[in-house]
This record gives sequence, structure tokens and C-alpha cells, in this order.
Amino acid sequence: MNDPAPTQGVYLRFFVHENRRYAGVLLYDWLLAEARKLGLSGGTAFRSIAGFGRHGVTHETRFLELAGQEAVRVDFVVTREAADKMLARVRAEHLEIFYATLPAEFGTLDGGAP
Repeated sequence: MNDPAPTQGVYLRFFVHENRRYAGVLLYDWLLAEARKLGLSGGTAFRSIAGFGRHGVTHETRFLELAGQEAVRVDFVVTREAADKMLARVRAEHLEIFYATLPAEFGTLDGGAP
């Protein structure tokens, strides 16, 4: 196998409430759309099952009264430069949003036969 060398980058993660909107769309959709405009190679939004944030409020999908209040995690595995572009875009909009970056090594396996 001749898999390409892995790339060093970061795992960029945003956490937003499911029903939070910005510019007329759900915030997680806005993040994905802006990432695409900036040329990021991909992104994914995941809905949480349960959790709590800095305010200590527990959110769980099984409680009907909390429908739409669950956290959505929006993930990008990208180069540091791409992550910086995305963070700059969010900062330019003056959004209050929690994020995290973690070191990442990523690549694509070529799928060749052994």
C-alpha cells in the first residue's frame, strides 16, 4: 500500500444549542455553510443525547420540555490555517460561541489491496 503521508492539523469543534439561529438560519447550518465558502474540506454536525454546559443546566433529549435545547457539535478536521480562517470568520460576526481545537493527524487510506 502506498497511502499518502498524513497531514498535521487540528480538530476544530464548535458547540451550539440546537435551536440557536444566526442570519436567519440555524447556527450549526450557518457554520457549515461558512466553512464551505471558506474552502474547508468538510464538516459534520452531531446532535447530543445529554449534557450540561457552563451554566450547569442539564439537557437531555428524552425531556419534551427541552426539545430543541440540546447541544449540537459541529466538527471540522482541517489544517491549522483553515481552522484559523474559520475562527476569524466567526469572530468577524461577533458570535458568542464555545469552541475547542485539538491536535490531529489526518489523511485518506488509498484502499489498495495488500
